[in-house]
Amino acid sequence: MFEALDDCLTDCRNRLIRAPRDRKAPMHTPVIVTGDVDARVMVLRAFDAAAWTLRLHTDARAPKAQVIAADPRVAVLFYDKGAKIQIRARGEGAILRDGADVDAAWAASTNFARRCYLGEGPGAGAEGPTSGLPAEFEGVEPDDAQLVPARENFALLKITLTSLDWLYLAHTGHVRAQFTRDDGAAAWEGRWVSP
Repeated sequence: MFEALDDCLTDCRNRLIRAPRDRKAPMHTPVIVTGDVDARVMVLRAFDAAAWTLRLHTDARAPKAQVIAADPRVAVLFYDKGAKIQIRARGEGAILRDGADVDAAWAASTNFARRCYLGEGPGAGAEGPTSGLPAEFEGVEPDDAQLVPARENFALLKITLTSLDWLYLAHTGHVRAQFTRDDGAAAWEGRWVSP
């Protein structure tokens, strides 16, 4: 099925192109791991196939924002159970709070989604179960004026990929390939490895 390294790299690219566009794509919600070895599932919002960058939305007050600022190493785990393909990726993360990309992502979000940035920051203590939202926004879509304070909490997590580990699980024998590049501008170099 995958006889050339280029086929494996193309498979990675095609899966990552589809993931943010299709909510039902198996790789739409990867596991993101930060330098403090904390892991969480996040929604992949965009993939730039030319630059090999991932874009995800986050709260600027989230603990991961401070972790990434101090240690930009990020790992990403994608898995497609049906296709039996796993992609483990590594790269450098950056938290972006301002700029054209952040403004465009905010503008493209619905008011219902933006309301998540109105409440207490992620990890804030509570007396009981809570969404963290102010009571007046529980189950309610705020208007644009009400969302003005939320914008300062909205940020992007941009990950520039520098390594890929592609694994195809098959009963006839697994196949694994690895790809690395020195930085975001370099070409990928691949090699076959034992699964």
